[in-house]
Amino acid sequence: MSYIPGTKLVPNKQVRIASTQISGIGPKKAIQVRNQLGIGDNTKVYQLTKHRIDQIIRVIRQNNSLVDSELKREIQPNIKRLISISRYRGFRHKAGLPLRGQRTHTNAKTCRKSRQFSIQRPRFVKNRLT
Repeated sequence: MSYIPGTKLVPNKQVRIASTQISGIGPKKAIQVRNQLGIGDNTKVYQLTKHRIDQIIRVIRQNNSLVDSELKREIQPNIKRLISISRYRGFRHKAGLPLRGQRTHTNAKTCRKSRQFSIQRPRFVKNRLT
């Protein structure tokens, strides 16, 4: 299994599809990287050599692409700023609800998954008269 900054790539997938699993790289950027290195269309991840994987990492860094933890570090202060200035999007972030006008009555299951937690019942202590 190949390891590229912060992600493990599935070995039996095509390079272009597997590289989209890296946060910050979409389909378009994955194709650009593949074409820049001259990797074939049907090349699988397990067919790549260690040297080729290092080249992929180098090309991603040369293109000034924010990837994985760098991208998260860039986004997090923006979300905190929205929350601190009481913007609508900040409130939706804080509440864990969809931000861009999606329906919440039936289809907000994906954003509500992270909010599931067990509710603990309050424990009552019996008063003893002594």
